[in-house]
Amino acid sequence: MSNVQYYDNKPWMSHYLAVRPATGEASASHHLHDSLPALIQAAGQTYSQQLAFTTCMPNGMNGRLTYAEVEEMSDAFAVYLRESLQLEAGARVAVQMPNCLTLPVVAFGILKAGCILVNVNPLYTKREMEHQFNDSGAQVLVIIDMFVDKLEAIIDRTGIKQVVVTSVAQWFPPVVKGVLQLVLKYWNRVIPKHRLDVHTIDQALANGRQAKAANGIDTRQYWQHLTRTDTALLQYTGGTTGVSKGAELTHGNLISNLEQVDSVAGDHIEPGKECILTALPIYHIFAFTVNLLAFYHKGAHNVLVPSPRPIQNCQRAFDNYDISWISGVNTLYNALLNEEWFTVYPPRSMKVALAGGTSLHKSVAERWRNVVGSPITEGYGLTETSPVICFNPIGKERTDSIGIPAPETDVRIVDEQGQPVAVGEPGEIIVRGPQVMKGYWNRPEETANALKDGWLYTGDIAVMSEDGHFRIVDRKKDMILVSGFNVYPNEVEDCIARIPQVQESAVIGVADAQTGEAVHAYVVLREEGISEKDVIAHCKQELAGYKVPKKVVFWEELPKTPVGKVLRKEVRAAATGGSPSSVA
Repeated sequence: MSNVQYYDNKPWMSHYLAVRPATGEASASHHLHDSLPALIQAAGQTYSQQLAFTTCMPNGMNGRLTYAEVEEMSDAFAVYLRESLQLEAGARVAVQMPNCLTLPVVAFGILKAGCILVNVNPLYTKREMEHQFNDSGAQVLVIIDMFVDKLEAIIDRTGIKQVVVTSVAQWFPPVVKGVLQLVLKYWNRVIPKHRLDVHTIDQALANGRQAKAANGIDTRQYWQHLTRTDTALLQYTGGTTGVSKGAELTHGNLISNLEQVDSVAGDHIEPGKECILTALPIYHIFAFTVNLLAFYHKGAHNVLVPSPRPIQNCQRAFDNYDISWISGVNTLYNALLNEEWFTVYPPRSMKVALAGGTSLHKSVAERWRNVVGSPITEGYGLTETSPVICFNPIGKERTDSIGIPAPETDVRIVDEQGQPVAVGEPGEIIVRGPQVMKGYWNRPEETANALKDGWLYTGDIAVMSEDGHFRIVDRKKDMILVSGFNVYPNEVEDCIARIPQVQESAVIGVADAQTGEAVHAYVVLREEGISEKDVIAHCKQELAGYKVPKKVVFWEELPKTPVGKVLRKEVRAAATGGSPSSVA
């Protein structure tokens, strides 16, 4: 059943939904809760005795928390923030850590405190950390012990007033935790010394428990006033100026997306009986909404992998747990399929693998089904949309398609003037729905550029088929996707420009078998004296690893427009052997 409608004699998509047996079109009209703390508390009480989270290390060592423990701990952390640290409602609290047991506890605690969560990539350099802390106005930071040395160098230039430190082995059995800490500190040497005045997470929770008991505090007082219009999360994404900006996602944005996920996948998720593997980092919006929130409120057991690289780090999770769901990007699935341990003993408990973040290769999807016996379902979304916009209906997957719009989501394909294009013609995806962000934090001009008349302009190019399925034909004009992570050329070019010998540069993405795309830089020097290794070394000091150019090429000049703007499409064409007209 198609719901393709026409506007000015041109087709556009409005609420195109999958046909569902007996109930007709899917709907997201069922109302979960008015705020995330209400949803979190309800799950904690409903599934109190069940396992909520397990952190699985590469050697199989693990720690775990039940729903009741997560509920109690997150309440204690909320009280710590509001009473011990005297934070006001709406204060920003940053969290910088890989997947581990502390992450859901503090994330839920921040939301229960009526504060705003700021997810921070633990791979960030000191410069990137400083920018995000200051831009968000974060007053408190919860950070993994492995990165405290980076913080020590920049904290005096930020508004961070209190630091809480945790470990990847937090709340593991004492003996296991002790062994892991010794290995990390003295063998791997990844836990640096520091002189910061910090609280440990255990101290923070103890303070919160003491204040809660002494004053008879019910944490609902912190969040009962929250509505769907209140901001819950600042999720940072790249900017056209090369500076990351915070997408302001409300409680309503995120809950609406959960309702949409429920509508299209709920029949396949058995409450209290699923086990999802979280290899994607939870600080990424895909894993945050889908893995953390959507499966938590369904009572799933979430197996956390701190780092899926090398891919062998996931083996014990598959060996030791009956994984029924996983989310990932194309490179993760491709890597698993290239491992003998995975292909010889595939997870037969797997129901569905969810793909997003970057294009899923048809060959990977077909191999996965042949090896695992269950499908990969590809979807599409953005940080700005909480993130899900489109999905492939489970059981009706199409390769080379991002599927159909989520319930209550309008999607149009438009030309450069914002007018709908004909079916089958490429154009920019614009979207309207309850999951679309409030705007960019403290950036009214950027917000106005992205949100026009209620529509979010994604910058992605797609075509729509006659029956309302969408296919991406190009991504944002210049954005590079490295293993599912966004790399914005302006940021890398800005970094290279700080090298004294550099006159200018152009950064593009080039196809790469391992990471999907790789960052290549084409540099014009103002004077001799530096090499490719020098440029790469400089970038490693300033940028997260996935943003660092894999290759640097020196050119005499760069192609430009008459007004002096570098033409990246001409650079890409020359570098890859294509024609400029064929490159967006």
